[in-house]
Order: sequence, then C-alpha cells, then structure tokens
Amino acid sequence: MTQALINDNQESISEAPLYELTGVTRTFTKSGVAVNALRGIDLRIARGETVSLEGPSGSGKTTLLQLLGALDTPSTGHILFAGRSLENESDSVLTDIRSREIGFVFQQFNLIPTLSAEENVAIAMVPRESSHDKRKARARTLLTQVGLDHRLGHLPSSLSGGEQQRVAIARALVNSPEVIIADEPTGNLDSTNAGEFMALLDDLQKQFGVTIIIATHDEDVASHTRRRIRIRDGSISSDTKHSDH
Repeated sequence: MTQALINDNQESISEAPLYELTGVTRTFTKSGVAVNALRGIDLRIARGETVSLEGPSGSGKTTLLQLLGALDTPSTGHILFAGRSLENESDSVLTDIRSREIGFVFQQFNLIPTLSAEENVAIAMVPRESSHDKRKARARTLLTQVGLDHRLGHLPSSLSGGEQQRVAIARALVNSPEVIIADEPTGNLDSTNAGEFMALLDDLQKQFGVTIIIATHDEDVASHTRRRIRIRDGSISSDTKHSDH
C-alpha cells in the first residue's frame, strides 16, 4: 500500500462520525394510544464534539439521549455507534457497550451510599476484570484529576453536591469511554457548582478527547457547548455550531 493510500485511510477513519442516525423514530404506546416520541431523526456527531440537547419536557430529548446511550433501541431507522449498528445488537452486547464505551453522569449522581468516593469509582471497572490494585490506582488518579484527592475515603453523605458530581464524572471516565452522556447533570447544583462542573468537563474533554453529550434545560450549561441541538415535538428544530468555545 502506498503512503498516499495509508494517509487517505487514516483521514477517513479520523473523519468517521462517532454517531450516525438515519431516519430514527421511537414510538411508545400510552393508554392504548401511540405516542411518537421521535420522528425521523437524522444526525451525525463527530468524535470529540461537545453537544447539548435542548428542548422542553416531552420534546423527545430524553428519548434521544437514551438511544445514544444504548439504553433503548429505535422503532425504525438506524443508529451507528463507532461503526456498529446498535439496533441490531443483542442485549448482552449493548450492556457491554454501555459498560466499556459509554460513561454516564446523572442529575441524581447515583453513587452507592455505603461506598467511599474511591470505591464508587473503582467498582465501575469490575466488568473489565481488572485487579483490585489496578482499580484502586485508576480511581485515585481520576479523583485527583477532578480535584478530590483529599476526599478519597469519604462517603457520599459527607460530600457536597458538587463533590458528588465530580465523583460521578470520575466514575464515568474510569473505563476510558468514547463518549460521556450526561442527563441534566447540573439539575441539583447551584450556579457556582454548575459553572465549575462545565469548566471541569471542558478541561477533561481537552485532556482525553472524549465526546460529551448533555441533555439540559439550563441555558448557561448549553452555552458552554460547541454544538447546540434543539428538539421539539420529536424532531430537530435547530442545530448550531459555535467555533468560539
């Protein structure tokens, strides 16, 4: 193979989107009535992008987030994640993708109350069958990177909301995922902690190159992302990119 062909192949790989959605719909049945939560979504998200999904309650953004997180499958249409078709994968494969390639950050933090900050992060590595020492070392490294090296042994009940969310971020990063998916991650934080959260995500994105997708009602949070996608009545109503972030 010539050097030119090698370069062309490398370029095509680097430009391949992390997500590619084509004609995606999601229909639910509620009280015997069909509800069209998503209506023919076409969307590409590149590796390393920081994206906000915005829209009022019932707009379909949470449904879309669940599809992107391999937590649900579409009624019709196709979803490619890192070149793989998610709608055709088995439950076991989707579980493996979620544990290894997707990191989740939730509004409620979802930390185990009886485990320390270090243990909450380390336990997420169990599916990778890493040794106990490797899991602890990885957890300590990530908690140090999010500024919690002095809180390793503390239970969630003794951590502030902002500190708990930092533990959740470290946990989301522990398996070196392709993407972090955050559902209203600042909903339980005050404005100061919310701003610190977004600054931290920005720093980590630059450091790790991870794709970040955030569903949010918060204008301040959305304004920190480079790309803003607005969902209304199950369709994308606008998709704007900003180069100044």
